[in-house]
Amino acid sequence: MSIVAFTIFGVEVHWYGIMIALGIVFAVLLAFFVFKFRDLKTDYIFELLLWILPPAIIGARLYYLIFNGGPWGWDAFAIWKGGLAVYGSIIGGAVGVVLFCIVRKVNFLKVADAIVPSLALGQAFGRIGCCLGGCCYGIETTNPNLMHFPFSLNIDGTWHLATNLYESFFSFLICLVLVLMIRKIGLKGVIMGTYFVLYGVLRSVLESFRDPHEALFIGSVRVSLLLSILLAVAGATIIITQIILQNKKQKKRIS
Repeated sequence: MSIVAFTIFGVEVHWYGIMIALGIVFAVLLAFFVFKFRDLKTDYIFELLLWILPPAIIGARLYYLIFNGGPWGWDAFAIWKGGLAVYGSIIGGAVGVVLFCIVRKVNFLKVADAIVPSLALGQAFGRIGCCLGGCCYGIETTNPNLMHFPFSLNIDGTWHLATNLYESFFSFLICLVLVLMIRKIGLKGVIMGTYFVLYGVLRSVLESFRDPHEALFIGSVRVSLLLSILLAVAGATIIITQIILQNKKQKKRIS
């Protein structure tokens, strides 16, 4: 399958870009539902996009360039050729959310809780784009019973584990879990912490099966694996801390 969906006026439109665009659209639609349920102004959503998207794209590209060792120069701006990293976009987007909350004087944890379901949904679409774009796949498949779609992908005549599709499937599940939690859990920070834990664990497992040529390294250490572990630990810490603080508040009220 070609990575190019169609050509318009001589410009190639890639499947990856189409899936990213669809991910943004559905993420925004989901955000309208969640923001209303969390008593946040829906007007914030489009304003947040302006705060999130630019630093997310810059972060995704810088993360890739730094840990991939380039390309630098004018090629550093050629994002249409690929070379974006999920964790870089999360870090950049988080910076945008923090700045938005400071300017608007809105509680960061409340906003973050409302955003992460859309983040998971956007990642699910993005990984489908990776599949269609022929990147972020897993190690070579050695089991003949798994040498077929959707368990594996045929990359240049060799079957590889479809880790991009695995991540997409489980990201959809994470999104569903977070939406269900939104309806039942009001304690600020828990939804964000849960996303950190679930995605951190998911990515930690998948990184073990990812093709080394598709991974970024610091020496012999996979950068995404290290960050995934740190993300899961941070998420658990946030959840435990918020529960402890909530219990202390309740005890003060009782006393």
